[in-house]
Amino acid sequence: MTILMENEVDASFDFEYEKLLEEVIIQALDYEKCPYECEINLTFTDDDGIRIINSEFRGLDIPTDVLSFPMVEYETPADFENLDSDENFAMYFNPESGELLLGDIVISVERAKLQAKEYGHSLKREICFLTAHSMLHLMGYDHMTDDERVIMEKKQDDILNILGITRD
Repeated sequence: MTILMENEVDASFDFEYEKLLEEVIIQALDYEKCPYECEINLTFTDDDGIRIINSEFRGLDIPTDVLSFPMVEYETPADFENLDSDENFAMYFNPESGELLLGDIVISVERAKLQAKEYGHSLKREICFLTAHSMLHLMGYDHMTDDERVIMEKKQDDILNILGITRD
């Protein structure tokens, strides 16, 4: 497992964020029964940094809390069955490590702090929630319809509850 974390804003946390977010990422992969070792990039930025990325990639010139950039196209969310064909292996796996290139997560720490305060829970819980949420996006889930939203919310809650990360 390769988790590359970049802290563009020198955000400081009152918890061991690298270890904890690795646990969230591993739990999300285990929850979805991912059979592969994966490579994930996780970047912490501020509202201006995420606004620029959001504008460039989604055409929305506004800050947001988290952006997900999946590398894999799934017919069905978290369907890992056919990824290791020769054609897919060349597209989706790191040729040096053999790891599945799952994708990139970008979190605005500035936005996460505001949302934690707004929702009445800790920054730790908010950062873990955003990571779990984004991991589900990297595995093909979305929340464009009510049915999709309900499925993602349950999975997010399950992943965090398994780790004992609840609203404070």
